[in-house]
Amino acid sequence: MASMPDGGCMVTVGVDSHKDAHVAAAVDQLGRIVGTTQVPTTVRGFAQLERWACRLGPVARFGLEGTGSYAAGLARWLAERGHEVVEVNRPNRQLRRRRGKSDPVDAEAAARAVLAGAGLARPKRANGRVEMLRVLRIARRSAVKARRQAGQQIDSLIVTAPDRLRAQLRGRELAGQVQVAAGLRPGTLDGPLAATKVALRALARRYQALTVEIQQFDAQMATLTAAVAPRLLARGGVGPQVAAALLITAGDNPGRLRSDAAFSMLCGVAPLQASSGKTVRHRLNRGGDRQANNALWTIAVCRMSYDPRTIAYVKRRTQQGKSTKEIIRCLKRSIAREVHRDLQAALAT
Repeated sequence: MASMPDGGCMVTVGVDSHKDAHVAAAVDQLGRIVGTTQVPTTVRGFAQLERWACRLGPVARFGLEGTGSYAAGLARWLAERGHEVVEVNRPNRQLRRRRGKSDPVDAEAAARAVLAGAGLARPKRANGRVEMLRVLRIARRSAVKARRQAGQQIDSLIVTAPDRLRAQLRGRELAGQVQVAAGLRPGTLDGPLAATKVALRALARRYQALTVEIQQFDAQMATLTAAVAPRLLARGGVGPQVAAALLITAGDNPGRLRSDAAFSMLCGVAPLQASSGKTVRHRLNRGGDRQANNALWTIAVCRMSYDPRTIAYVKRRTQQGKSTKEIIRCLKRSIAREVHRDLQAALAT
């Protein structure tokens, strides 16, 4: 930490973020509370927070909870003005049970965590093409979920439809059912048959509209990923969606990825010790970013089906007594090492 200037002391500010208001607490170098404040989650509120903190003394760092959600705007605003911003984990639950729960208490805990250097992370910048991929992927995932739901509802309506309509639609693939149902003509709404036709036609046209929407998202994301990380896309088993998931986990700032070991822990593929007594083993990691974990799993499973080196590796490890889950865990860790190099190269440019 920087030395104390003449006539003042360095302060560390912790912020408990919320949707409509942020609560901040400042502590000095000795951990003494200097002050607390509450500001609205607007640009004017951010400027008010900065002025309040600077009046207390030179600001060493800002520690924010939720830099990926409620505090995203504040984190960007402070970083653009040259302040050092770090992300703070939620307060320890044992400590919270002893001290109680309030916004000023949580803000103070965030400031003390920054001062102690415990559980800190560098927040994502969220100001480049990776942030563009993130917001597009959110909308695409919602469209995929809605289309799946519409398809399931079409299937259930066909099961209970009147015999004449059911005979017209059953036995077809979902795409064929959607095509036929979208062209139904209900006529006058005078019975269950007409009502079922109305419902099936609406669901089928919704399914078609969502399909077009998903295709547009796919094209936009393919263009972005090709521009950001062409080396990553050239890897076996990596498509635009897998590349987007890994890029989103990394963020727009490559400095977050200190090493391939840190990236593996971030993705939840770093092996964890599970030894006891004479048994020495590792277990699967259930933590980390599950979207990135699934992306690495997808790469591993794809390579297990067509890549000669991966197939030979699986065969050798199986002969050594490893289970399929353990082999995939090892593959994901190795793939994370490859991906880390590609991400560093992509984000650095």
